Amino acid sequence: MKCTIQGCPGEYEHRLIVHTVQQKKIVTVIENVPADVCSICGDVLLTPETVQHVEQLLQHQPQPKRTAPILEYT
Repeated sequence: MKCTIQGCPGEYEHRLIVHTVQQKKIVTVIENVPADVCSICGDVLLTPETVQHVEQLLQHQPQPKRTAPILEYT
């Protein structure tokens, strides 16, 4: 599918991405999220089903598989 960003000649490719969400002061990183990513500009599209699944994960907050430091640029 052709990229939806005006002027971008790229095509969307199916990939697994790392998706980061911040809710208040909690940062959650979700790996292996299916998405369509533009080969030129990097625009990312998630299907409604994927967004729904991410929202369910965020509501239930399962035990994280790993942890990582979060640094603040000051």
